[in-house]
Amino acid sequence: MKIETFEMERWQSQWENVVEYNLAESGVDPLTVGDLLSGDDGIRDLGRQQLLYNQGNGTPELRDIISALYPGATRDNVLVTHGTCEANYLAVWNLVEPGDEVVMMLPNYMQIRGLARGFGARVIPFHLREENGWAPDLDELNRAVSSRTRLIAVCNPNNPTGSVLSESAMDEIVAAARRAGCWLVADEVYQGAERSGRTTPSFWGRYEKVIVNNGLSKAYGLPGLRIGWTVAPADLIFQLWSYKDYTTIAAGVLSDLLARRALEPAMRAGILERTRSILRRNYPLLEEWLGGHGDDFAVVPPAAGAIAYLRYRHAINSSELMERCIREQSLLIVPGDHFGMDGFIRLNYGVPAEHLRTGLARLDQTLGTLGKAASGAVQVATG
Repeated sequence: MKIETFEMERWQSQWENVVEYNLAESGVDPLTVGDLLSGDDGIRDLGRQQLLYNQGNGTPELRDIISALYPGATRDNVLVTHGTCEANYLAVWNLVEPGDEVVMMLPNYMQIRGLARGFGARVIPFHLREENGWAPDLDELNRAVSSRTRLIAVCNPNNPTGSVLSESAMDEIVAAARRAGCWLVADEVYQGAERSGRTTPSFWGRYEKVIVNNGLSKAYGLPGLRIGWTVAPADLIFQLWSYKDYTTIAAGVLSDLLARRALEPAMRAGILERTRSILRRNYPLLEEWLGGHGDDFAVVPPAAGAIAYLRYRHAINSSELMERCIREQSLLIVPGDHFGMDGFIRLNYGVPAEHLRTGLARLDQTLGTLGKAASGAVQVATG
């Protein structure tokens, strides 16, 4: 198997701990261990935890807490993974064979696209359309899905646009999967990070061949725990567990313990409200900054996630622009090239307010040296 470079992850891992200002993340300012440990009992539990191998599929206690988030699920429907990225990896590794077709929402986090192509599949896109508020082109979806389709991959809420599918669009996607008899893999890691406070509905329970992947990195502000999960039919979960034996084996016991605390109902509610309050407080700062740039930028306001996907009107390639920001301003932002779309940048606004203000001011310093593009044409990846 030959894999293509995962450009965004390589970009971030190379620079995120080097630059002074990082607006390339997609979650909110992370919580601390102390935020999860309430009083002496929490500290004592952590101190007493023996550093043994954890149960491979996650402790029963953690799987019970996760399954309670998905009506009708039990612990047997849950596999705890090393972040949502492992959940995505295991699903594609298990399902995709050479010659299969994978129908994928674009733009999107490009992990599944790269993996599917590496495993020998043909990836066929259906696009979210900016002119329709990043709603999906359902006619394109229905043309793409056929008897050869092995899985449909979606990300909802979406990375990088921050858009959320309507209930009717979700129904159409499920109907397309059902017609083909294929799997539907739903990356829902941004669920819970909605500015409105209304939790994005899950694909779970809408179709018997749904795989839902989620985790604590984005909406919960706990990326360092590296805890994710898959929720799927029990027989598939058992298969995926055997694949996990070849990858990370098990989550760390300290991560499992802290994840259980984060997902306790009262703690979970407080964490998600913290996330939403950060987004509600910070998005007006970004709006104000955009308002000072006239028609230099266009954005469909994101419904969820700490990310905004900005179309810019400057005569420069997105990767070149972002490389200049690193070199000249010690500032990291994701170029649209990493989503197959030049002429865009993905910017994080979930950081502390002063960090956001200074990062935007540094972006201004680079933008001040550029000319505007003659047109708003954008290159879009098609497969």
